[in-house]
Amino acid sequence: MTALPRARTYNQSHVPRPRTSGRRVSIYWTWSYPWEAQRSPASMENRFSTITEVRNVAWPAYETPEYAEANFLQGIAGTLELFHRSTLDFQAVAEAATGHPVAVFQRIDQAGYKLPIDERILDDTDTLMVFGLDHLLSEQEAAPEEVAAIAEWLQREGTCLLLAPHHDVGFTDDYAQRQVEYEHHGDRLVPRQQRFGQYTRSLMKALDVPVHNTWGLRPAVVEGTTEIAPLNGCRDLDTPGLLDNVTTLNFHPHLPHYQLTAPESDGLRVLGRQRVDPNRPHPFTASGNTEFNALIWMPPAGQRAGDIVLTDSTHFTTLFGGTDSLRNLWHNLATMTT
Repeated sequence: MTALPRARTYNQSHVPRPRTSGRRVSIYWTWSYPWEAQRSPASMENRFSTITEVRNVAWPAYETPEYAEANFLQGIAGTLELFHRSTLDFQAVAEAATGHPVAVFQRIDQAGYKLPIDERILDDTDTLMVFGLDHLLSEQEAAPEEVAAIAEWLQREGTCLLLAPHHDVGFTDDYAQRQVEYEHHGDRLVPRQQRFGQYTRSLMKALDVPVHNTWGLRPAVVEGTTEIAPLNGCRDLDTPGLLDNVTTLNFHPHLPHYQLTAPESDGLRVLGRQRVDPNRPHPFTASGNTEFNALIWMPPAGQRAGDIVLTDSTHFTTLFGGTDSLRNLWHNLATMTT
């Protein structure tokens, strides 16, 4: 007899996880759910798609009773829920590897409750994954108290802060360039301007993480296929083994380039670079670039005993596929040691 999945809970306070040998992983969505969900569908830019738009573009992928109006939110809120649902496989892998369920938090949730990053999240978290999908227009910023709490938490050995600011598409007033970017990534669900990551940017600045998320780049594929090209991994620099048995990341058509704002060094290591589709023009490749930074690791340094990792949140979702290679990445992150 097939076991039923566990019952889902909602609108309850987090139950702290005891400290054991397994890492306790937490996801923090940086958005204001009400702000994002209530954006006008008439807005041409800087909003998520509605489910109606998703169903139209991805037809017939969502033409099932599960996503019918009686069972699923049909506006922008439904798309936000798709993001939540898309991390369930990662959560299952992480729980199996650590023995702890993955806690999921939102900066401002569906019911309007605001939860800054403080000891309520950090005290029972070893790996904190900050998923930066807040639109810049929503003006989410890390408060000084949050920065101080995270900095103190990172002084605890065994901690890991994963920062995942998403893409910044169309950050120019030049409409011609916006159109070039749009044609490059080719995703009809992404408007000509879609700028993400103010919260994570504010954290990176305050914590002296010399990285800036820019562009939305389409990865190259293996010639003659639709499979993403292999990741160019710098495995000799990968002390924590994040890339063990990882050959590819997720094919997401608009991945951010994590531009370094300081020289690469032992304390700022680019572990993975992804080749950009050479057949779709883009200002990034027009400047002579062929790869973008996809995975960065900052080992402990000074008073910081914890690690800092940067990679895109879509590598932990199944909205754009899922492979054994990705599951290996998930397992490596959930069990990492340095």
